[in-house]
Amino acid sequence: MAADSGCKVDTVIDKYGLASLDPVYGSLDKGLLARWTGGDDRTEMGYRSLTAWFNKRLLKRVYTEHGRESLDTRIDSDYETLRGDDDLRRDELIERLQAVGIPGETLLNDMVSWGTMRTHLNDCLDGRKEPQKAATNWEQESVATAKTVVERKAETALSSLAKKGDIDGGDAAEIDAQIQLGCPECPTRVPFDVALQRGYVCKRHRSPKPSSHNS
Repeated sequence: MAADSGCKVDTVIDKYGLASLDPVYGSLDKGLLARWTGGDDRTEMGYRSLTAWFNKRLLKRVYTEHGRESLDTRIDSDYETLRGDDDLRRDELIERLQAVGIPGETLLNDMVSWGTMRTHLNDCLDGRKEPQKAATNWEQESVATAKTVVERKAETALSSLAKKGDIDGGDAAEIDAQIQLGCPECPTRVPFDVALQRGYVCKRHRSPKPSSHNS
């Protein structure tokens, strides 16, 4: 897809010439889809891990072009610094990059968020994941769909608030909606996935399993 599509992933791929930089698949988009869906018997990658993989490919590309060491250990370390919460370390690294001709601030701004990666995979590339189990439960799919809808609506609202100047950086914020289940008898609250895995919301107030014997 062309860079004028409005997709930041496409824009970054075009700007930095990343289209053919996938070390396995050649085509970066093909590689993104295969890693996300688990194609070719690969282990599936989630949005966040795939976003980090993409941004590190970007970082490696820029470092290589400017003659800066681009071993995986350096890339991993610098990426964590650029995307981390330590403002002082990030500013110092950006200054060091500027000193060798790398526009660190621009590079950081060009890195994509996991929400942007999700949109690229689902909408731009029309990616679809096969159910992890042959017989999926519609209940779990419904909860997952509801979570996705909430995240996308929140993403749209934050983008609008950012344009109005109400939330600085809101359009680049990472959104992670959580479905929490609360015990009706006490303050216990747990994520839906945790409750599903262990089979109950609250251990203390869990209901006895119904008898399998006919009355």
